[in-house]
Amino acid sequence: MASKRPRMRMSMNKINLYNMSRLRSPTHPTVARTQNFFKQKWVAKSELRSYHGEFVREGQWERMFNRRLESVVPMDAAYMAVNDGFVESSGRGSGLRQKGGRKKELQRTPYMLQTFAPLERRLDIALFRALFASSARQARQFVIHGGVTVNGKKMTYPGYLLNPGDLFQVEPRLVMYALGKPKVREVEEEAEEEDEAETSAAITEEADDSDAAAAPEEDRTPKEILKSLLAQSKSILADSKSTMSGKRKQELREFSKGVKKLMSKAGRQDVDTSSMTEQFATIEEQLELALETKEAAAKGQSPPTSQPDQAPPPTTSSEFLPTDAESLRAALQQVHIDDSKPYATPWTPRDFLSAFAFIPRYLEVNQNICAAVYLRHPVARPGLSEVPSPFPEAASANAFAWYLRRR
Repeated sequence: MASKRPRMRMSMNKINLYNMSRLRSPTHPTVARTQNFFKQKWVAKSELRSYHGEFVREGQWERMFNRRLESVVPMDAAYMAVNDGFVESSGRGSGLRQKGGRKKELQRTPYMLQTFAPLERRLDIALFRALFASSARQARQFVIHGGVTVNGKKMTYPGYLLNPGDLFQVEPRLVMYALGKPKVREVEEEAEEEDEAETSAAITEEADDSDAAAAPEEDRTPKEILKSLLAQSKSILADSKSTMSGKRKQELREFSKGVKKLMSKAGRQDVDTSSMTEQFATIEEQLELALETKEAAAKGQSPPTSQPDQAPPPTTSSEFLPTDAESLRAALQQVHIDDSKPYATPWTPRDFLSAFAFIPRYLEVNQNICAAVYLRHPVARPGLSEVPSPFPEAASANAFAWYLRRR
């Protein structure tokens, strides 16, 4: 949570993003000027451990710590053809290189950011880096509950150390739950609606169906909107004075059946989205045809027809209004909401996801099947470290010195 002393976590939470925006490095001059070197190392170690595997026991991490920091030096094939690599292997390959008649300074390799590279081999952290979970703790939960497989076998140990070439896969429903928008908690909203219903009980008892149909759209739920539209279509069919053709009556009956089917399918697990989409397109076409007919009749033009052999629908006083069409579209879109799912439906990515949507180079991820391959151990390159961290290299150097002294 947001506090005066923020702690970074492996999480996609918006509060963690806010804490990251106001993070002050442990090696900042205003922080380090009043601390001796021992305290600087201890503070850096504490801050970095709060992000890199804060759920891993300190003794376990100390056993994983390795003073050898893996790094690579890119070498040109033409250069290596005439040199044996002695300069690079002796550690003198990060200076100045002659190129194009001028000396070009190479980018410095951030070795110290590799301090916590051994933790990147853990299965739970690899799941978080592959964007299969919204936090490292949630990734641990997925592993413990048996939703992750490694090389085709179920793995329930979140501390499993991946080897190069290992394939790990997560159940797609868990990934959709992790990266999708959470459900809106409707407990408080329902309580407020109940209070308002109790205070206005006398008014609602005296109100008739016409007043309920004329209520504001934001005060009615999608189910109520569908019910009102269904009642309106029934009233049109029951009107004996209407000069409606048989084709139009059949269309209205089909419309009523379609609305009933959509209302009955709301909240079920076996919802056929393809049929619902087709029904929605058919109803929307009928509504647009009715609106065009009404506008053409107002201008004195011939009403359009959807098919050459179809009789034009007559305009009546109880025709569908543009507001009803918009309400129906909004209601039918919300019918796709499946209450049985643990995430909000229809599925949309969760907020503040773009700030964390990056995948390290040592992972090859396939989002279609929610699987990834651990290619190799993370390494440091000139100007780049494959271990993501919100802290600068100086803080990692102090933490490395702390653990180096204790071994």
